[in-house]
Amino acid sequence: MRSSADDLFPVVYSTIDPSAIRSRILSRYDIEAVKVCEFWCRGLSDVYLVETDRGSYILRIAHWGWRSQADIDFELALLKFLHDRGLPVAHPLRTESGKLSIAIPAPEGERYAALFTYALGGVPIGDLSIRQATRLGETLAKVHQTGLAFECSFEREPLTLDYLLDESWTAIAPFLQRDDREYVESAIAQIKTGLKDFPRSSPYWGICWGDPHSGNTHFTEADQPTLFDFDQCGFGWRAFDLGKFRQVALNTGISRRVREAFLQGYRSMSPLEEFELAAISAFTQTAHIWVWSISLTYALRHNYSRLDDSFFRKRVEQLRKLKSPDWQMF
Repeated sequence: MRSSADDLFPVVYSTIDPSAIRSRILSRYDIEAVKVCEFWCRGLSDVYLVETDRGSYILRIAHWGWRSQADIDFELALLKFLHDRGLPVAHPLRTESGKLSIAIPAPEGERYAALFTYALGGVPIGDLSIRQATRLGETLAKVHQTGLAFECSFEREPLTLDYLLDESWTAIAPFLQRDDREYVESAIAQIKTGLKDFPRSSPYWGICWGDPHSGNTHFTEADQPTLFDFDQCGFGWRAFDLGKFRQVALNTGISRRVREAFLQGYRSMSPLEEFELAAISAFTQTAHIWVWSISLTYALRHNYSRLDDSFFRKRVEQLRKLKSPDWQMF
């Protein structure tokens, strides 16, 4: 006996069947016959690898409750804009009806799918080479420069301190013990005080990738980069992107020589003001708190077991290190 709709339990996450993706999603694109469609990995979105006789694609389905349709369409419009101007990004394809995204009526609510070209090359194993880091810095500078001309009718939350810090703190604070809570709250106040007069004007403010690091870049054998995963993009400070790269690099143990090569590559294409360089440490701390909030929100829905004492203790200690003047800038 089949249950009625009223008998069904609510769902907060579902995995879309690859066979349904082939028949109901990929069939709406003008691509070659699909040989393989398989669930590839789960992050802030679900990623499917699509293979055809002539090449590969990536289909990404955003999690319900993480991104709105306007958020998705903003990102896709930006990637199309950058691709049309010659930037090396994995860009979205249009459906036969001209759409960049497809709404999926999943059990938990509407989710949005987009099909991307596959980034040439692969993720570097271990440290970036000096040449790769330089190229990545150069390319990020070009994204910032080109993005100054980007206009979009879709609204997405800008990467302001209210969004990056205040909203993140609202999510984090209930889980901390008093001493840690007071320390992090004080750190956030110091960051906001130090950045309160930071100019929100061109060229300091514009399009940000939001998540620049080697894990979101494929390199060819000739070290030509292709950028992907702009899920965290938005209007923001270019210095924040530099801080985000540094935050990921320090967290993953990337050497100082590589970090410096990245910054030198960036500055060779786009000179930075001294006040921007001085603010990178504060933006690195900001990125750490934002990523902490994102990880917490993800774990609450997908892996609550991660939220033990070590999850919070580790991140408080990382923040202490990032605030320490003993840590080298790049």
